[in-house]
Amino acid sequence: MDGKKLQELRELVEFLKANGIAQFEMEQEDLKIALTFEGAAPAAGGVDMAQLAQLLAARPAAPVAAPVAAAPVAAPAAAAPAVVDPYAGAHIVKSPIVGTFYAAPAPDADAFVSVGDRVETGKVLCIVEAMKLMNEIESDASGEIVAVLAKPGQPVEYGQPLFAIK
Repeated sequence: MDGKKLQELRELVEFLKANGIAQFEMEQEDLKIALTFEGAAPAAGGVDMAQLAQLLAARPAAPVAAPVAAAPVAAPAAAAPAVVDPYAGAHIVKSPIVGTFYAAPAPDADAFVSVGDRVETGKVLCIVEAMKLMNEIESDASGEIVAVLAKPGQPVEYGQPLFAIK
């Protein structure tokens, strides 16, 4: 995406936020956008449809579908409680590659590690299969496994947390 299109997208997002639009979808020949803003409150004066049309007209191709809907959002009655990170202070081992997570070397074998196990740097924690290659993921910290954050046989993304070690 070139700089001009990126700037136009930023302007569109700012417009949607400023007008309290909770959902927006747009599809063009080479671009499809679907945005949902969590906790977006409807704007007091409504949406300036002329300004939205002007923003969308600035695009090279007219949108194929641009349904705009402001979803009703209830105002919070009290301040939301602070979210407590259960792994605060823990070292998170992340997947270095995209692939499939396996906790054991074979389907009928025990897992490499379980919650409560003590591990040292270099210990194999799991396998991530990528393109039929089995990649052993080793611990990059010493400590106790406090959580296994991926499920066996499930796909994992690059940088996805796999283990928490304290």
